[in-house]
Amino acid sequence: MSVFSVSRTVLLRGASGCAVSVLALTSAAAQTVAPSSSSTLTPMVITAPELTEPMVLTLDPKAAQTPIPAADGGAYLKSVPGFTMIRKGGTGGEPLLRGQTGSRLNILLDDTPLLGGCAGRMDPPTTYAFPESYDSITVLKGPQSVVYGGGASAGTILFNRDTKPFDDWGMRGNASALIGGYGRNDQMLDATGGAKEGYIRAIGTHSRSNDYKDGSDQRVHSQYERTSGTALLGFTPNEDTTVELGIDVSEAEAAYADRMMDGTVFDRRDLKLDLIRRNVAPGVVQLKGQAYYNYVDHVMDRFSLRQFDRTSMMSALSNPERTNQGFRLQGDFDPVKGMLLKVGFDYNQDVRTARGLTRAEYLAGVRYEDKARVTDMTFNSHSLYAEVTQDLTDTSRGTLGYRLTDVDTTDNDGVGTPSDSDTLHALLARYEHDLDLGLPVTVYGALSHTQRAPDYWERSKKFDLEKERTTQIDIGALHDSGPWRIGLSGFAGQTADYILLSSATGKNIDARLFGGEAEVGYQVLPSWRVETALAYTRGENTTEDKPLAQISPLEGTVGVRYDDGTFMGGVQLRAVAEQDRTDVGWGNIVGTDIAPSKGFATVNLSLGWRPLEAVTMTAGVDNLLDKTYAEYVSKAGTNTLAGDGYQQTTRVNEPGRTVWLRGQVKF
Repeated sequence: MSVFSVSRTVLLRGASGCAVSVLALTSAAAQTVAPSSSSTLTPMVITAPELTEPMVLTLDPKAAQTPIPAADGGAYLKSVPGFTMIRKGGTGGEPLLRGQTGSRLNILLDDTPLLGGCAGRMDPPTTYAFPESYDSITVLKGPQSVVYGGGASAGTILFNRDTKPFDDWGMRGNASALIGGYGRNDQMLDATGGAKEGYIRAIGTHSRSNDYKDGSDQRVHSQYERTSGTALLGFTPNEDTTVELGIDVSEAEAAYADRMMDGTVFDRRDLKLDLIRRNVAPGVVQLKGQAYYNYVDHVMDRFSLRQFDRTSMMSALSNPERTNQGFRLQGDFDPVKGMLLKVGFDYNQDVRTARGLTRAEYLAGVRYEDKARVTDMTFNSHSLYAEVTQDLTDTSRGTLGYRLTDVDTTDNDGVGTPSDSDTLHALLARYEHDLDLGLPVTVYGALSHTQRAPDYWERSKKFDLEKERTTQIDIGALHDSGPWRIGLSGFAGQTADYILLSSATGKNIDARLFGGEAEVGYQVLPSWRVETALAYTRGENTTEDKPLAQISPLEGTVGVRYDDGTFMGGVQLRAVAEQDRTDVGWGNIVGTDIAPSKGFATVNLSLGWRPLEAVTMTAGVDNLLDKTYAEYVSKAGTNTLAGDGYQQTTRVNEPGRTVWLRGQVKF
């Protein structure tokens, strides 16, 4: 018991949640279903993952899912209880967890940071993550670990690839294709070949869509196209050693309904090297070193994907670029039975440069490529951390963690070149206990304190903002027995000097956030399951005694699904309450509160067929009733393209009725 409970934390990040694709329509988690044959199939997570351990969610991004499988990480996370997505167009949506986004939500791609170039957040990190190109996605709700960075008061999202070594010569892979309404089509191929001494893995993705229409049959400026390629070269001289070189390349363009510019270039070039040595010596479980270089080149303009407005005096083009480079060293140790100790050091340098064209320069035919780049802002950060998990008894576990981070910031193009330094602390204490109630129930509680320095987008509004300091309590319970699966989680946090932004400036306030999620599933019959989920967050601006901006309203889902191992299907109802707790004109680095919103409900349907163990066909109809609606936390529908058939809306409306078909083959 003691060895397993500690080891599962290590294994979680490298293992996908399930193994074979099955369609189900669910709002909580997939469970084992007994098919009509004598074998047992394990269904995949479809619309949301299950809490596999306290405050940890695991997803298999290659699994069949509904609504329509996502083309980027933000859209994928929208189906997870507690998440919503701030829509800007067809892609590039920003994930929001428990009312928090941006730097309060730490996002790592293969354990490395990748920050977008756009000053207006056209390209959050999830924009560059095609979900199916990863093996697992892990969500840590709240500041539940110091290993992956500090300051993540909302949580941490890990997009990871875990290439399994070969025992002999062999090949394996996964391929999928999707077609859907509004010209949507995706293709993905993931193939790995190798032998005991090493492997080569290649992943290619392509996704595109035309403008979609909302439920009122109005076009939304939202077309996009994206292509990505990944190459992983692994060397495994023995079972305890892995050396992996990884290269990621992607290109894209996207139209945006919430602003006067579109993204015409999203070029990503990433390089990383991982060195892993396991079972080094007694008490030394693993040593890992990682070095990385992540680069984004982004162009936004007013003429490539829309008609140029010659009367507007705003800039015609902007070309920022961003470089994140650094390294990380970590050792995992088990000096005594039932203990896992992680100790590490990491360093990151974040540099943003920019150049552009004014309206007059564009009309005069000036090329932006001929202009010199100007360094905008530079961040240098380095951290030391330690986290220990210890079995206290056969039925209880405890975790303690501490991270110390120094961040130096320079505003290179500001008057007088202002600079700032912040020393940040992150602390975590968590306790888990398995109750003996005749039924398996695990209860848990955590107390954390995390500090966050203002990021690039916040300092661009006001450079001399104070650092945030959040103290939070998380509690919950898990039960999984017989036909029942229940997960309850709650949180309450107080933030000193919470950073609040308007379109022109920023300020520090004190804020309070509390809420939680509930997920309940019941296996009615061997092939039938009912699942529900509920998520709520309430935010208070305690300094000014008013609601905290950008907080999504109460949301719930109810789903019924059928799965006999060969045929499957389901129906899901998603209902969102109205939101009148607003602070118009204030918000975060993504957007500001616009106005109160009405509640809405949508219905999704799905069907699926697995003719062979390795082949899955799925189809669905999203927003079956063709509802016209927008999420409360959304960008404003400020696109001024009415002459081209577009309609300005208060918010960016969600897609109307959407029909889609997807096929998947594993080999």
